[in-house]
Amino acid sequence: MNAADRPPTVSRRRLSALTAGAVLLAGVIITVAVLPAELGRDPTGLGRATGLDRLWAPPERAAEARAAARAGVQDRPFRTDVIEIPLTGMTTGPEGYSLEYKVRMARDAALVFAWEAVGARDASDLEFDFHGHTVSADPKAAMTVASYEKGTGTRRSGWLIAPFDGIHGWYLQSWAEQPVVVRLRLSGFYELVPPGAAGNDAGIVANVAAAKARPDLQLRSRTQAGRPD
Repeated sequence: MNAADRPPTVSRRRLSALTAGAVLLAGVIITVAVLPAELGRDPTGLGRATGLDRLWAPPERAAEARAAARAGVQDRPFRTDVIEIPLTGMTTGPEGYSLEYKVRMARDAALVFAWEAVGARDASDLEFDFHGHTVSADPKAAMTVASYEKGTGTRRSGWLIAPFDGIHGWYLQSWAEQPVVVRLRLSGFYELVPPGAAGNDAGIVANVAAAKARPDLQLRSRTQAGRPD
């Protein structure tokens, strides 16, 4: 083999320089990419800037994510109901424009709801208080209360996972001059409270038209008009 066919040789100094450069490059890659993505360490801040730090999740965070995705089985059947709740206008007297309507739920049971105030002309026409509390046959027993949302408006939709066994629902008060009907749609795992029981003192009947949903209000209206049954 003549000199022209021999591969070029690399001096020791150049070889040392190339090796040092490779080590330095590997260190940069580890610091900038591997540490943020694999170990959650970001000494340079470039992991956060490039989004590489989001690739890393410690065991604790992964466990929390798994716990947040809850699933469960209910003994009671899934159901759907439509409840029309008539409220009188403010000018007709204090006995018909406010009430509470709740359903009975077990702890961790799920409820999906949507309601609208039919006849309301303004968001301030209806005040609501979405809450729940425990019920006990012992009048001296301590009551657990949970408040979910308060405000005014003509419609709402959402869900509830009951924090305890009890009754959960709404206090409703109309500030409108004209009558309003709150049409409430429910789906989930719950039981309707019978008319006259705690949570449904106004005697609302579910799954009927508004004209038949509140017999006690109709009776009062007839009596006030001089036409008792």
